[in-house]
Amino acid sequence: MDFYKALDEYLAYLQEYKHYSPHTLKSYKIAITQALELSEIEESKEKIVLNIMPFRLHIAKLAKRTIYARVSSVKNFIKYLKKFHKVPIILKGDQAIKVPSSLPKPLRQEDIEQVLANSDEQTRLMIKMLYGLGLRISELASLKLENISKEWVRVYGKGSKEREIPLVGNLQNDIFRYKNIYNPKKYLFEKDGKALSDAQIRYKINKAFAKFGIKASPHQLRHSFASHLLEEGARIADVSELLGHSSMATTQIYTKLSSKAKLENYLKAHPLNLKKKE
Repeated sequence: MDFYKALDEYLAYLQEYKHYSPHTLKSYKIAITQALELSEIEESKEKIVLNIMPFRLHIAKLAKRTIYARVSSVKNFIKYLKKFHKVPIILKGDQAIKVPSSLPKPLRQEDIEQVLANSDEQTRLMIKMLYGLGLRISELASLKLENISKEWVRVYGKGSKEREIPLVGNLQNDIFRYKNIYNPKKYLFEKDGKALSDAQIRYKINKAFAKFGIKASPHQLRHSFASHLLEEGARIADVSELLGHSSMATTQIYTKLSSKAKLENYLKAHPLNLKKKE
């Protein structure tokens, strides 16, 4: 079987039907190509056995999350082959890897407000969209004007899942003012008619926070959106839906972080806390 031809078809399928971002497609291609080059492949008339253990050993020193992502890419590719190409393939060496439930520390609201007050119009709106709507950076980069109404933003997330998020605060006015200044044609954030890339947006946001000695990322703004909502009493089911999580189990990680933050603030404030006096 020509795995590399099938891989090109698979990537085209993800782009056309799943609306995966160029960054995700590139990561999938690198991971699967490397797996095919390093793994043991046994082909017969009855079946194909793909043993990815040599590939697993090769990437063993990488972070657990990276290993998990690369192995998942290969497993999804195999599922595609079975479903659409009816290939009788057996995958070996794909044992599950437990990913630690840890997230970056949420940004302080006062730090976000300080950066917003000192940023240009475009960067300010980028930050507000990520923090105010909990968007992934890929979702923000691909956001089209046609998907923004007066009160809602329609977002296409992972696996082309669609969700609608209400525009909060003055975001509607911010978007209107931004459009009058930059006059975008198709995408909210674009240059020469093309959407700004994830990297271009990330650079602008990193730079805006770095001016105040704050290390922050678009991903961290999304975390802050979830954490701050939960701290203010929002229902986990609602936050999960806004984030576009397929399971509330993923959102529960934020609940743990929120509870930890509340405990730390309580201990700092309580008069019987001896540690703060040491």
